[in-house]
Amino acid sequence: MGRYVLRRLLQMIPVFVGATLLIFLMVNVMGDPIAGLCGERQCDPATAAQLRRDFGLDQPVWQQYLTYMGNVFTGDFGTAFNGQPVTELMATAFPVTIRLTVVAILFEIVIGITLGVLTGLRRGRPVDTTVLILTLVVISVPTFVTGLLLQLLLGVEWGWIKPSVSPAADFGELIVPGLVLASVSLAYVTRLTRTTLAENRRSDYVRTAIAKGLPRRRVVGRHLLRNSLIPVVTFIGADIGALMGGAIVTERIFNIHGVGYQLYQGILRQNTQTVVGFVTVLVLVFLVANLLVDLLYAVLDPRIRYA
Repeated sequence: MGRYVLRRLLQMIPVFVGATLLIFLMVNVMGDPIAGLCGERQCDPATAAQLRRDFGLDQPVWQQYLTYMGNVFTGDFGTAFNGQPVTELMATAFPVTIRLTVVAILFEIVIGITLGVLTGLRRGRPVDTTVLILTLVVISVPTFVTGLLLQLLLGVEWGWIKPSVSPAADFGELIVPGLVLASVSLAYVTRLTRTTLAENRRSDYVRTAIAKGLPRRRVVGRHLLRNSLIPVVTFIGADIGALMGGAIVTERIFNIHGVGYQLYQGILRQNTQTVVGFVTVLVLVFLVANLLVDLLYAVLDPRIRYA
């Protein structure tokens, strides 16, 4: 196991470098960030040249990338065009989005897996058909429609929640936004759990366990569900990074100042330092999440061993 972890860590290095290089190049072709600083009027040539020197934009792109990566390894993600260090923006944005992601992941795990087990064990029955129709509706409806509808009903019409999340953004306020963020993924987790559970239910090891007279709860919990969760864990592990980076719509609807909000503002104002810095951290989140998912395989399935 130790060799496998070391090998995976070494494999993460070129992936990290390649992903950050691609992001850096893509962000730098969005447009001239200096022009965005001057608003609608054109920048004075001397002022524009001074700003490019101050932010290192007068250097070749490859040199800018090397300088940026060198600073990243020292914990310096650059300075936004308003003069605020990107790390300060991260310190305020990431805790909020992490709390929102935790709420969304809990909804996926608790509700998604529970409904998947319920429908997988009762395939073809009315409860199975009902859940399949509901999940199909959730997948078909865009997230912004679900978010605006819940905000209108629960926040404006009925007054059960605040329409906008406060700057503190505690867990209680993030329940409804977390449900909106997790809605589509929750539907996929439900359907994926149902499918794998129904397939493994016909396996030889399940029939053997039943023939031995093991209790139904032990057959389902220890044998059937444990092997069926491998693809579900893969999906949820990959979804962690997707939820953190893809919360732009949800955070805009509920006025949450998290990672999605900062990315939106950075793209809107062509603030390359902010966008590249936040996306670099999201790449690390993806890599670490995938590593943890691979390690969980050996826990869920004893047949899997990494040498």
